[in-house]
Amino acid sequence: MRKTALHQKHLDLGAKMGEFAGYDMPLYYGLGVMKEHLWVRESCGLFDVSHMGQAMLKGPEGGREALDFIQKLTPSSFEKLGLLRTKYSVLTNPEGGIIDDLMVTRTGDNDFHLVINAGCKDKDIAWIRENLPSHVDLIYFDDWALLALQGQKAEAVMRDVVGIDLSDMPYMSARAALDNTMFISRLGYTGEDGFEIAVKNEEAPALWDKLVAHDAVEPIGLAARDSLRLEMGYALYGHDIDAKTSPVEAGIGWVIGKDSSGYFGEERIARERAEGTARKFIGVKLTDKGVAREGSEIRNANNESIGALTSGGHSPTLGYGIGMGYVKVNEAQEGAKIFVNVRGRNIAAEITGLPHVQARTKSAKKQAA
Repeated sequence: MRKTALHQKHLDLGAKMGEFAGYDMPLYYGLGVMKEHLWVRESCGLFDVSHMGQAMLKGPEGGREALDFIQKLTPSSFEKLGLLRTKYSVLTNPEGGIIDDLMVTRTGDNDFHLVINAGCKDKDIAWIRENLPSHVDLIYFDDWALLALQGQKAEAVMRDVVGIDLSDMPYMSARAALDNTMFISRLGYTGEDGFEIAVKNEEAPALWDKLVAHDAVEPIGLAARDSLRLEMGYALYGHDIDAKTSPVEAGIGWVIGKDSSGYFGEERIARERAEGTARKFIGVKLTDKGVAREGSEIRNANNESIGALTSGGHSPTLGYGIGMGYVKVNEAQEGAKIFVNVRGRNIAAEITGLPHVQARTKSAKKQAA
């Protein structure tokens, strides 16, 4: 299995390790999954996400070749995206399915930084190379690590440890720091305020040690990362979305630019936007005791099969079982009473909206103020 630059740090901390996307990664540390999850919600957690892919599309200065290319690879519009601002989007295939979801940051008029999923990065890079225009360069940063610092105390930790005041940094934005040796993005996969910090592999262990030494910080494994994103209703590639799922039926049609055209899969996506889809992505709340996992059948009040969960588990924040998945569109009414079948047992549940837990990102906090 592959190893990140922080692999030895996880072993030193006694992490329970496991395979994820071909990497030997920490699943949890001494606190255990439940306490790690709650620590992120209450304080600040540090994740090693160096298995993610980092790349850049770079076009000639004064041109728009890279801009046009990213708008062909994705259904999103980046025409008005400001410098060092970030947008969530998806790579689509010619059939309108999702190759991967990703974060795209504009680092120049004709330059874009990409963060792609660990399990998809090889196929993503191959797909981008296959379609790469002659005047656009693809740069892949395989010598950079990525740390995610997530939680309401993340801003204070960055000030204390790194010596950078990020109080004026908006959500979904990025900046280079410390003489361009660090690339910081204000975003994450937990619904909390926080940052993703890219540094050279050789710099990552020292930064990890400094952050973990802070009283507000605990190392957090991928198991809690999964339960945190589930509470937020964030899709996990290969589970909630895949190469056959369109962004419309996945409930992320908002990534599609109002006037976007010429992108891969446009025919199907435009048709579904106009005519609707046969199934809908929904949240599920268990109203009886139990935990439902991916693959559990969803049944209506008449005990008829209407879909299946694509993600599910116990919510440490809410104290009950939650999930999300796809059901027939005519069965997708919020509040509808349903059953989730787990090993032959029907567990009472209801259809909910998403997210299960409200976000507390920088922008969400501003809106609530």
